[in-house]
Amino acid sequence: MAFEGLSEKLQGVFKKLRGKGVLTETDIDEAMREVKLALLEADVNFKIVKDFVATVKAKSLGEEVLGSLTPGQQVVKIVNDELISLMGGTNSKITYSPKGFTVLLIAGLQGSGKTTTCGKLAAYLKKNGKNPMLAACDVYRPAAIDQLEIVGKSVGVPVFTMRDSKDPERIAEEAAKEAERKGYNVLILDTSGRLHIDQELMGELVRIKKKTKPHEILLVVDAMTGQDAVNVAQGFDEALGIDGIIMTKLDGDSRGGAALSAKAVTGKPIKFIGVGEKMDALEPFHPERMASRILGMGDMMSLIEKAQESYDEEKAAVLEKKMRKNEFTLEDFLEQFGQIKLMGGLSKMMDMLPGMGGKQMKDVNMEQSEREFRHMEAIIQSMTKEERKDPSLLNASRRKRIAAGSGLTVAKINQLIRKYEDTKKMMKQFNMAPKHKKNKMFRGINP
Repeated sequence: MAFEGLSEKLQGVFKKLRGKGVLTETDIDEAMREVKLALLEADVNFKIVKDFVATVKAKSLGEEVLGSLTPGQQVVKIVNDELISLMGGTNSKITYSPKGFTVLLIAGLQGSGKTTTCGKLAAYLKKNGKNPMLAACDVYRPAAIDQLEIVGKSVGVPVFTMRDSKDPERIAEEAAKEAERKGYNVLILDTSGRLHIDQELMGELVRIKKKTKPHEILLVVDAMTGQDAVNVAQGFDEALGIDGIIMTKLDGDSRGGAALSAKAVTGKPIKFIGVGEKMDALEPFHPERMASRILGMGDMMSLIEKAQESYDEEKAAVLEKKMRKNEFTLEDFLEQFGQIKLMGGLSKMMDMLPGMGGKQMKDVNMEQSEREFRHMEAIIQSMTKEERKDPSLLNASRRKRIAAGSGLTVAKINQLIRKYEDTKKMMKQFNMAPKHKKNKMFRGINP
């Protein structure tokens, strides 16, 4: 999980502050020393850490904080506001051409995940009403064109290629003509990379820029390289002039220093973050939501958006009808867990809930919970259609057969059936409740 170490340490610092009725300058000094150490350990740029801590300390020593009834909470709010400011303030979106045809030039070093990110970006744009085309302008890396074609096919987006040409500027220019002629409104140029920044690479990118006049140049950087990612962004911006950053592999970087430093060092916003290997694992970067996650306050907006993306009104209506008729089956039970998978899995959902980040996630043993999900799936898929629809058929011999088929024990089968029965009762109680009582149940109040 991104920022796991930093989140845990900061939450520990603020827990101490919240426990004090009155804050002194000594309390704040001690807290800021711990915050500084936590940020440095997260691989945040030293100068940025120094400025950040100085700003938070100055604001925390203000009379309105020290004299308030909840000084600890006030300090947390100041840190939250400063983290948001550090990461860019607000979500920075792609700028599209007012003429209706937009060219996006995607640049980056080799190994940053650039070609895959082009596909993810195309999938994101398609989902949001755009009609994109990809263009293979990397003529040097072996199989780069093949890779982009595979990526394009997986997301249902066409790829423009000129396999006989070794001139990336001409390929980009012809791709723009072809895309506009065929009615595509966004062209994504996948350009070549190098192992490091050099004059040859920059010269090629500058020439493509002159030929195609892209509306945005987006730089792909690998979050796991830490401050090297920030240095790369600075180098590309100085030579090429970038408009924004796409930070890949953020889910694999437990420190997160690159994400916290990038905007302050380069002046360019992070526009998207890669949070997984699947083609839908590219998300717009929201500084305020990320700051909230870091401080353990959750990210309810992202959770709601994920739920809305996965929510199927027709299926929900069918499920409610089944519940009213007491027809909730094991197939329906499995489908509900499928909905959680569509939202990114239990661990990602828990990360978005207030108070469930960092140490709290370890406390609930997320790996064990995910493993339980897989066991449930294996058990239900080992049943016949009749057994899934009517679990009362599951006598001892049938349970032994299912245990053998799923590679699990009969005790696990029994445990699943108990969970299913409990869920069935709970859902029936919820669906039968009047609307005002449903609202109370959502708030955790006994009806």
